[in-house]
Amino acid sequence: MEEQVDRLVEKTWAKFQATPKSKRWMVAVSGIPGSGKTTLAAKVASRLNELWRTDSPGLSSEPGIATFLPMDGYHLTRAQLSALPDPNTAHARRGAAFTFDGPAFLDVVKKLRQPISPESRTIWAPSFNHALKDPVANDIPIAVGSRIVVFEGNYLSLGSGAPEWKEAAELMDELWFVDVEEDVARQRLVKRHVKSGVAANEEEAGRRADENDLVNGKEIVEGRLDVHEVISSKEDARWQPEEQGEATV
Repeated sequence: MEEQVDRLVEKTWAKFQATPKSKRWMVAVSGIPGSGKTTLAAKVASRLNELWRTDSPGLSSEPGIATFLPMDGYHLTRAQLSALPDPNTAHARRGAAFTFDGPAFLDVVKKLRQPISPESRTIWAPSFNHALKDPVANDIPIAVGSRIVVFEGNYLSLGSGAPEWKEAAELMDELWFVDVEEDVARQRLVKRHVKSGVAANEEEAGRRADENDLVNGKEIVEGRLDVHEVISSKEDARWQPEEQGEATV
């Protein structure tokens, strides 16, 4: 996996060098729950900032050229889920595409697609607070100088379902998909759910993975658009996927 990260960083850096200063280079990293997409996206953004600081030592105190932007902040709040027609199903299926605020995500993508000008200002996106189990509004700044945005989330290459996912995907410069064997993803999800307290034990965690995460994963795979990169996620001592990954509820 590390070799793949290095290649993607080199590729993105070269693409960025050819990008006009009035534009951002935007890439969306997607995959099923437990694929390791969070780790990949975060590593790529971090490495790009390292490259930038090496290339521009006088700007080392600046926030960085790249922003890692996870989709977790666009979860509907627990109050919003409770207001849906079938709140029990909504809470049980939290993490499914219909439990995200797709229009709000599309809105921030459109804002980031606007040309950068002297009048441009910081754009803010929500984060997700795992302790509160809800999004936090206006918590992730995308500064004017952040000209690479690495998005991450389950549905960022989804062409089926609500149209905002497809529209947002079409606004990206590239789409990357992290591919993983289902049994590997399941093992990671069981471990994650137990460690985070979402499930009391491995049996309960396995049910959650089978009845929610991997059901969502099937939609993600079957509805996937054509992508520019498919990255194989395999067990590697140097590659440790994030324990939390998608928001835990």
